[in-house]
Amino acid sequence: MSNTELAQTMDHTLLKADATREQILKIAQEAKQYHFASVCINPYWVPTVSEALAGTDIATCTVIGFPLGANTTAIKVAETIDAIENGATEVDMVMNIGELKDGNVDMVTDEIHQLAQAAHARHAILKVIIETALLTKDEIVAASKATVAGGADFVKTSTGFSTSGAKIDDVKLMRQTVGPDFGVKASGGIHSRQEAEAMLEAGATRLGVSASVAIMNEETYTGDY
Repeated sequence: MSNTELAQTMDHTLLKADATREQILKIAQEAKQYHFASVCINPYWVPTVSEALAGTDIATCTVIGFPLGANTTAIKVAETIDAIENGATEVDMVMNIGELKDGNVDMVTDEIHQLAQAAHARHAILKVIIETALLTKDEIVAASKATVAGGADFVKTSTGFSTSGAKIDDVKLMRQTVGPDFGVKASGGIHSRQEAEAMLEAGATRLGVSASVAIMNEETYTGDY
């Protein structure tokens, strides 16, 4: 895989609570330098990144119901609309993990559907974070199916803030469940080119990565996401 092809699978990510404006602008500049797929930041920074990326085809990505997924659906919908109106073109929502584990798949699917409608009506992409580290294999299948049924565009492994991040076996299971054409995003704990390429080989089509620049330069990542 060429550097250009690899870069275009990456959401260049900075979701730390203490991220400063200087750091946010730096990752936007890095995204333009390496031509990453998107810059993924917390909702407050969407206008800053959207302005910094103006005139490029790099997406502005943000997170909804982050990192626990336990907001009400109404709040998640309002967050989604606000983020898009502020310049986001991709939104990564955290699924209601507790309801999924309780077997309330209809509720989870309906919530995804409401956010998908809000996003698509505003020409944005919706990804659903299912937090695989907290799920059994059967629950990963159920969450992946709910993501498809709800009309989202991607199913995503992890927030990067739970007990662990993306795992090869989970990515394979998600791909097997959603079929060949649906988006799968692996995120959390991807720190090397070898790990990135392994996730893509397992079936991911997008990577959520804070170590993007280090991976592109094949350097050791020194961050903690």
